Amino acid sequence: MTNQMTEKVGLVHGLPYVADRQGFAATLEQVYFGTSHPRSYISANVTGFKCVTGMSCLMRKDILDQAGGLIAFAQYIAEDYFMAKAIADRGWKFSMATQVAMQNSGSYSIAQFPVRMIRWAKLRINMLPGTVCEPISECFMASLIIGWAAHQVFHWNIVVFFLCHCLAWFISDYIQLRGVQGGPPSFSKLDYAVAWFIRESMTIRIFLSALWDPTISWRTGRYRLRCGGTAEEILDV
Repeated sequence: MTNQMTEKVGLVHGLPYVADRQGFAATLEQVYFGTSHPRSYISANVTGFKCVTGMSCLMRKDILDQAGGLIAFAQYIAEDYFMAKAIADRGWKFSMATQVAMQNSGSYSIAQFPVRMIRWAKLRINMLPGTVCEPISECFMASLIIGWAAHQVFHWNIVVFFLCHCLAWFISDYIQLRGVQGGPPSFSKLDYAVAWFIRESMTIRIFLSALWDPTISWRTGRYRLRCGGTAEEILDV
C-alpha cells in the first residue's frame, strides 16, 4: 500500500475480504465478500465514485489535519467514508491496493450475517440517498426487470429469460469469487450455490428492514441515525 502512496495520491485502500474459516456461516460471509461486495466496490472505484471502507486504508495525516483532525469526524458513524470525502474534496486522488484486505469479524453466525448487512444498509441509506435504488442492482430484482423489458420488446418468455439471466449472474459471481480468492475457494461448489442463493434471497428483506428502523446497535449503545451520516445516542430514561 505504501508503494502506491505517490505524490498525488491522498488515500490508498484495499478491497475487504475474509480469510478461510470453518462452517457454513463463514462460507456465507465469504461468498458475500467475494461476489456482491467487490462487484459494487470495484465498479465504484473504476468509475470514480468514493467507495472506501476503514477495514484497510492508508491516509495522509496532514490532509486530515487540514479537515479538522479526527475530532471533526467523531460525529459520524461511518467516519471512514467522510474522511475519504474530505480527502477527495481537496483534490487528492485515490489508489486501490493490488492485494485484498483480510478482515474477519470476531464472531460469526448465519443469524449475525443479516444483522450486520442491515446495519450497513442503514448507514448507506442515511449517507447516500441514491441507495434507495440499490435493490435493482441485485440479481433477482435486476433479472426480473430485464426479463420484463425483454418480454415487452422482443416477446421473449419472461420466466426463461429470468432463469437464464440468474444462471449467467451465478456463474459470473463464481468467476469473480475465484479472482478475489486467488484460486478455488475452500468450500465446495454446492456450498457456494446454497450460500449464493441464501445471500441473494436476503437482499430485499435486508433493504426493507433498514428502511423500517433507523436505529442501530453498536458496541454497548443504541443510536438513531440522521440524514447525512450523523447519529445521536438513545439514552434510557
